[in-house]
Amino acid sequence: VSDQKPLGCWSVKHGQIITCPVICNFETHEYIAVHDDKVLRIWKDKDINLDKVFKATLSADVYRIHSLPSGGPVVLFKGGGVRTLDVLLEDPQQEIENVISDEVIKWSEAFVEGQQPILIFTTEKDGDVFVYVQKLKMDSLHKYKLEQQELSKPLSFTAYIKNQIITLLCLYSSDSVYKILIPLQQNTEEEEQILSKSLLLNLSVSGSVLKGTSFVVLDKDHVAVLGSLTASGKESKECLTIWNTKFQTLQASKELPLGTSGQLWCYEEKFFLTHGKVLTVIMYKCETSSLAAAVGKLKDSQTPEVSSFVDWNTLGDEELVVSLQSQQSVALKSESKMTLRSKKNTVAKVQPDTLSVGQLLLNLKDASTTAFENELRQLMSKAQKPDLQAMIGCVITALINRCKTNPKYYPQKFLLQIIQTRDLSYSLCPDLMSVALEKKDVHLLQVCLQRFPDIPEEITYACLKVFLSISEAYLQRTDVNLESVICYIDVEFNNKEVKMEIVENGFDAELEEDIWDTKITKETHQTADGEFCPVGPQKAALLNAVVYSAYSETFLLPHLKNLPAQHAVLFLRYLYYLYVKCSEKINTTLPGTCSPTINQIMDWMCLLLDAHFTVMVMLPEAKELLSNLHKFVRAQVRFYSELNKIEGSLQELQRLNHQKDSQMYSIEVLELI
Repeated sequence: VSDQKPLGCWSVKHGQIITCPVICNFETHEYIAVHDDKVLRIWKDKDINLDKVFKATLSADVYRIHSLPSGGPVVLFKGGGVRTLDVLLEDPQQEIENVISDEVIKWSEAFVEGQQPILIFTTEKDGDVFVYVQKLKMDSLHKYKLEQQELSKPLSFTAYIKNQIITLLCLYSSDSVYKILIPLQQNTEEEEQILSKSLLLNLSVSGSVLKGTSFVVLDKDHVAVLGSLTASGKESKECLTIWNTKFQTLQASKELPLGTSGQLWCYEEKFFLTHGKVLTVIMYKCETSSLAAAVGKLKDSQTPEVSSFVDWNTLGDEELVVSLQSQQSVALKSESKMTLRSKKNTVAKVQPDTLSVGQLLLNLKDASTTAFENELRQLMSKAQKPDLQAMIGCVITALINRCKTNPKYYPQKFLLQIIQTRDLSYSLCPDLMSVALEKKDVHLLQVCLQRFPDIPEEITYACLKVFLSISEAYLQRTDVNLESVICYIDVEFNNKEVKMEIVENGFDAELEEDIWDTKITKETHQTADGEFCPVGPQKAALLNAVVYSAYSETFLLPHLKNLPAQHAVLFLRYLYYLYVKCSEKINTTLPGTCSPTINQIMDWMCLLLDAHFTVMVMLPEAKELLSNLHKFVRAQVRFYSELNKIEGSLQELQRLNHQKDSQMYSIEVLELI
């Protein structure tokens, strides 16, 4: 998702329609699809053409295939019949019984309870709703009728199993969620039982009503509902909301202005939903529900109807808006903030060990710099392994928030220490690189480019522009990691006295005006073998970090077109220099750590030429560069063409050498004619 590159793509023929969601068989690592209701297709990653993969035509229409972590996939037919995939493949044309009569399946889900696969599905007929529970191993089917709701109909279902009891939740058009309990152990032989339901949640708060379209269960006390939040006299807004079912409160709400498909998925503490044209992935974590948290949070929030049980981006005392990047999928860290707020005249003071992360950071808001950072270090050291990454993301966010409120505060060493010792991502701390760009902290940006796998292309371009703009003189006085260039560029340091402004935490802001180049420097730097690099070693190391980082060509190209022509020429000169250096090596690999590969260098050269070709052709200073590049590529093409001519001879020699039983030491002279 972060690289925006499809790993596999398969399509059916024109006129064929995939009629149910494709699933993955966890046991065989195969994909299973059904098109045109009856045609089953099974394939693996290495398969390219669906026409050539396994095909089976079934005797009945398929409603849905469910994938289970153990026991293999389960196939539910539109007539209510159920088969495991293994049994179905033994005889694809076997007769499938019609369990339901004139009923239409609306929803289904599969579970494993005590190694027993269980399928539950709901049907509708003439306004009546029926629930079927199928135990596959015991081959038993129970049918229930749902108690009718006046002037309201079910819109969406979800369910879970605990202690041999199925808890079925139903979202009704009356803006309410109802709960139905179905015991798995049934002694009665009645054909149809009436299921009574109890009100679990009213989707209304402070005069606003949520018109839900889909929902998922988060834990025993919380559900997430996707829908439109409406208030009298106001325009409805699509929102993702989290509700506390125990105390009937809205705990969090995130507005989705670009619209959704109305579908919400939840898997391994992550929400998945479409927002506009992108897939949005939101991590969440629920803490133990409490009355103080549920009610106190609403009371303290400035906007009760959107109180922040989950902070969608960072930890603070207000709901913070997430900037959804339109050019790539978004991964957001959402940390639970169910906190016990300690106020004056409360009955008891909450001990520090019982505070949530959100409350602890809130209490540190006005602490001194030393106390603030010491507490954050302790917080990271105490974090449990499953929550460590999320905790560190919260710590970085807290540091960045303090940077925003106090411009003189910038804990560069602390931030570098965290990033260099932890496996983080851009999505866990999305504001970090933006602040580093404002501070012109090229060292931190370099480390982020090397370590973060999901940096948006807009940020990558901003880093490139900053690196090309900063003067060589300034970079020589800046701490930059030179491991990617030290093996092929001579590194010399000129110790010059520079006037600095001392700010908090040891970060120095350059006061001199020479930080930015007003024109591209013409200084070149000699390499160990006598060739010249168009940039200094510090700038080369920074540019290597950009070339080394992951990106999507589609989303990066529009930004590259905004790069000033002189910067583009300088960058192309450096890429050409790297290209020549790579071509000199037998394995076409540059020495050093995090050095760009020849494929990365060529991709960036092509991108740069695509973005600025017309300008490059017209610029006098680019004429010689393009000519040299053309000559070098043409020479390489000729060289590889000659190699292709003797490829057959080389393969034959390899075959002959395998046939001969050479001794420990031998000299052979082979003549190519």
